[in-house]
Amino acid sequence: MSNSSENNSAPQRHVLLVAKSAFAAAPYRQMQRLAELAATLPGVAGASFGFTEQGTPSLREALGALREASASDILILPLMLPIEPSFTAWLTKSLRRWQAEDGAQWPNVRIAQGLAESPLLAALMAGLVETAEVAAPVPPAEKLAPEGSLIPAQKRRVLVCQGGPCNAAGADLIWGHLRNQQDRQKLRTTGDGTMSCKSTCLGPCNLAPVIQVFPEGTYYGGVTEAAIDRIVAEHLLGGRVVDEFAYEPTGRKQTLRAAAPVKPSLAKS
Repeated sequence: MSNSSENNSAPQRHVLLVAKSAFAAAPYRQMQRLAELAATLPGVAGASFGFTEQGTPSLREALGALREASASDILILPLMLPIEPSFTAWLTKSLRRWQAEDGAQWPNVRIAQGLAESPLLAALMAGLVETAEVAAPVPPAEKLAPEGSLIPAQKRRVLVCQGGPCNAAGADLIWGHLRNQQDRQKLRTTGDGTMSCKSTCLGPCNLAPVIQVFPEGTYYGGVTEAAIDRIVAEHLLGGRVVDEFAYEPTGRKQTLRAAAPVKPSLAKS
């Protein structure tokens, strides 16, 4: 793996650093540096990183790479501050779902406590304050001519619900997979053009995770990474609603339908 460092003297544990997202080269270099540092810790055989939202590799891709490398013990170390109370719950549910979809033997996976719970955080903050350079003063604002904006030409919009039930069902992972696919497949300029954004509650909470695709306004429930791949290929690019995951407004309460079993490759999520 291009973002891992190995120490064969202690092969019992691989540390997987997890951040939310990264868009530019600098944060990737920071994560690489942190992975190299983690790989030197006692009892650590190697370290790598992944992202729960937009960024490569995604958390699922990073786990898939470790499985292919025959890692036997993986410790997920969240680097985010703050962490929502539901983080461990939805991450655990997602790990179980990925294991069920994959149908193969998985290594032992554990989730470490967040940074905010560490008793070492106060010492770290004290060191950062003590060694920080004097911050440069903020310059006064300059009067600038107003800038114009282009009206987006994209005809399609995808809203990813970020309401409580959807977050608890792993909506961040679905958002990240959609954004990564949007970048990989150049969806902004392919077909009718697609833009995506996070949304407040979209309504059908018991169908979480939920997304809505416009201009049709189609609701999709129980969305997984495999469902996103089909929605991209069939709906966003092909113009055909994916009935297997779609829910029409009927005026009556609906529950999630049992989806057909799928076994996508972890390394290609």
